[in-house]
Amino acid sequence: MAKLWGGRFAKGTDVLVEEFTSSVGFDQRMYREDITGSIAHARMLGQCGIIDKAEADTIIKGLESILADIEAGKFSFEVALEDVHMNVEKRLTDRIGAVGGKLHTGRSRNDQVALDTHMYLKGAIRDIAELLHDLQLALVETAEKYGDVMMPGYTHLQRAQPILFAHHMLAYFSMLARDFRRLEGVWQGTDMMPLGAGALAGTTYPIDRHQVARELKFDALYENSLDAVSDRDYILEFLSFASILMMHLSRISEEIILWSSAEFAFIELDDGHCTGSSIMPQKKNPDVAELVRGKTGRVYGHLMSLLTVTKGLPLAYNKDMQEDKEGMFDTIDTLKFSLKVYASMLRGMKVNKQVMERAVSQDFSNATDMADYLVKKGLPFRQAHEVAGKAVAHCIIEKKWLMDLSLAEFQSFHPLFEADIMNAIQPETCVNARKSYGGTSSASRERQLTVARETLEEQEALLDVYTESAI
Repeated sequence: MAKLWGGRFAKGTDVLVEEFTSSVGFDQRMYREDITGSIAHARMLGQCGIIDKAEADTIIKGLESILADIEAGKFSFEVALEDVHMNVEKRLTDRIGAVGGKLHTGRSRNDQVALDTHMYLKGAIRDIAELLHDLQLALVETAEKYGDVMMPGYTHLQRAQPILFAHHMLAYFSMLARDFRRLEGVWQGTDMMPLGAGALAGTTYPIDRHQVARELKFDALYENSLDAVSDRDYILEFLSFASILMMHLSRISEEIILWSSAEFAFIELDDGHCTGSSIMPQKKNPDVAELVRGKTGRVYGHLMSLLTVTKGLPLAYNKDMQEDKEGMFDTIDTLKFSLKVYASMLRGMKVNKQVMERAVSQDFSNATDMADYLVKKGLPFRQAHEVAGKAVAHCIIEKKWLMDLSLAEFQSFHPLFEADIMNAIQPETCVNARKSYGGTSSASRERQLTVARETLEEQEALLDVYTESAI
């Protein structure tokens, strides 16, 4: 098959090279963006007098018919035509004749593919932002549903201090809120139009890039044509955002996997979000959490891959840049699936309140509060810390918990202990005493929930912007 660029070649492309260099197997998913961009470009060419308006109308109608064919499943992409752009242009020329060849006036595949990728990623950001917002909402709903449940807080995976389960859920809300904020930055870098940069140096035709940007709902234009066709920062920023988001999902996955085990039994996942074993009838495996944890690695890999691809590239376009899309597409798909299934899993999760609260009454996570009690009685903290440590050591030998000690035993460690020590080290007291800003008390929980709801409202305004500005 003759190439649309084949004028200077005396020999056809080797079949193996043709297959190796073709990108249509994966970039065909940008067909809508490619055709939409071409329609805007054709309309601008006609209005600027670069081609006749009648020719522009013919081209636009031809492109619209091709779009309809693709969406009806009546279009076959051909590897010999290399990419989605050449497939569409060849079909256009076959359909409307030589006038179809005027579509490519004033542009190159270099700025065309950059445009398609910007448009596609804008749409993906809109979808991912909606799903991320819904997952944050699921965390808030879970925190509200189990607002008064206490659980052990951990450091080094060792019980540390009692906290509210809601406090734990809202910690992940805060992480995802930062992810949403990072996604705003990704949007800003993606919401720039490269079309009109040509192959690298601009074009001699009197094009109107601003007109095309308005039609395609871009807020900004690239100022430099070399930068426009060689920039992949916006994809790297997206992959960086995605990697941090997946890291956060992997962290909560690890906890859900632990909590749903018989050793913890803090939660029970809905049957619909688990699988069984082909040999062990009793098994209920937390596959969703495990897969999200596992898929985090592939997202990291896509980020490192593109960083490596771009690190040594001279300006402007190089064929290496074809490697930017598969990792981006896979990351988009991975994020969408992970976010959607995770929100559903959280909403179906049951918290075992009695198990969690039994855990905080049968450990030494109230030892800090024992020390704080002495500090409030006037003892320096380091001395109070030592007293509490000795009491814990005594309990371990005697196989007791701190709340099992008698007042006489407490006073044997220090005379400042009085009868009110028993209330001071109750888990409920320990939790609600932490009223400092951002702490785990019930009052703090209510403030955090209020802030979370306000954050969600602010995000909804941005979701409207993304929806209006994405094609």
